[in-house]
Amino acid sequence: MSPDEFYVHAIRDADAEGRLPLSRLTSWDVFPFEQAGLRVVPLDRPVLPEPARAGDGGHDCPACATGRAAIWSDEHWRLSALGPSGAPLILMLEPRAHHDLPDLPDDRAREMGLLIVRIAQAIESLPHIARAHVSRWGDGGAHLHIFFFARPAGFSQLRGTCLAIWDDLLPAVPSGQRDQDAAAVAQAIARSLRGAV
Repeated sequence: MSPDEFYVHAIRDADAEGRLPLSRLTSWDVFPFEQAGLRVVPLDRPVLPEPARAGDGGHDCPACATGRAAIWSDEHWRLSALGPSGAPLILMLEPRAHHDLPDLPDDRAREMGLLIVRIAQAIESLPHIARAHVSRWGDGGAHLHIFFFARPAGFSQLRGTCLAIWDDLLPAVPSGQRDQDAAAVAQAIARSLRGAV
């Protein structure tokens, strides 16, 4: 479907104000809001061409310019801890060179696969963490960045895709605890990758 066809298709289910009905997501036991009073914002018409993302075409890329502080890095990759966060730990993996997912060279793609597995293993080895959720969003920046969200043990209500929303709702974990967890993950990755990447 073209963008206009997609819009027409979606808006068929909308009310007179252009608001779609609440989704199946709102009935999930992990959804962080009550349905009563919750409304969907009206769906905007498509805007083409889309606005440029930060770093599009490799120009003025904030990720390249800042070289974020890393908890672990090698010659091709860096892993940073993000904060403040309501989730116990949020990490971001990004290549040092300016690449997005569609133009990632094959050798970097192979490394990325191994890194994702090792980072998830390291996060899940923390005694108070149940799961490591991995996601890739790239609408704000053209530099590839993979997110890792640590779900705390015992909180089944925080499982699944809503963890990113819960992260914004929960109070920030103490920075000292976050930094301690990040250091433990970095040490585990360094140990596990000796000679592997």
